[in-house]
Amino acid sequence: MAIPSGNDNGLFGEINITPLTDIFLVLLIIFMVGAAVAIESAAHVGLPQAKAAPVSQPPQEVIVELTAERRILVDQHEIGLNDLEPVLRKAMEKSHDKVVIFKGDPKIILGDMVIILDIAKRAGAQQLGVAVAQAEEAGAAADVPVSAPAP
Repeated sequence: MAIPSGNDNGLFGEINITPLTDIFLVLLIIFMVGAAVAIESAAHVGLPQAKAAPVSQPPQEVIVELTAERRILVDQHEIGLNDLEPVLRKAMEKSHDKVVIFKGDPKIILGDMVIILDIAKRAGAQQLGVAVAQAEEAGAAADVPVSAPAP
């Protein structure tokens, strides 16, 4: 609260910063809520839709799948995260192409996919790919692998 300075004209000599503090606190709360919403919406990433025709060649790569329940499947066999690197290392020794294709549920978090692809790279994969759902315009809901060389 401001105290009169003793002038007879009723002017105060000090600045009242209480309203300014209230405004800054309200802005702080607004930015905190906005940042929390932005971070949560950016954590989930949908897989891209492919428009290419399905590949008719027999698969020679190792397929790693992450389900919505966070179960890891390597060539349709369920394994734990700790066993993933040794299993992929064995598969890379048998594979001529050393390609790992990641197939994930659209509800998974991007960080989980990055961890699995990093483990595959350490296990000896020379190329990493992400399987995407085929565009609905073509009809069937088959998966088409899209691969890129590992860095």
